Amino acid sequence: MYKICFFVPEGYLEQTKTAVFAAGGGRIGNYDSCCWQTKGQGQFRPMDGSQPFLGHQGQIETVPEYRVELVCEEDLIRAVIRAMKAGHPYEEPAYEVYRMEDF
Repeated sequence: MYKICFFVPEGYLEQTKTAVFAAGGGRIGNYDSCCWQTKGQGQFRPMDGSQPFLGHQGQIETVPEYRVELVCEEDLIRAVIRAMKAGHPYEEPAYEVYRMEDF
């Protein structure tokens, strides 16, 4: 089992979660579409060579974003990450993947 955490601008929260859930992420036992989400503020500066969805090269940008956390079965992890990237508006979405242990 894995835990995935990704950060997405609030206007794209639902479309990105929908893509992740359709690929099999967020399933716990007899439940699906399970996640935890919290609102915060993201910051980044597009550098030369970037094609930013938001902001301008060389300028720091801050944007309301959500941190979304969910679990994923090992055999689906690559498909779920691909789905997250496909549903996400950013050129380089920020995300984390953790292997979980069952005790």
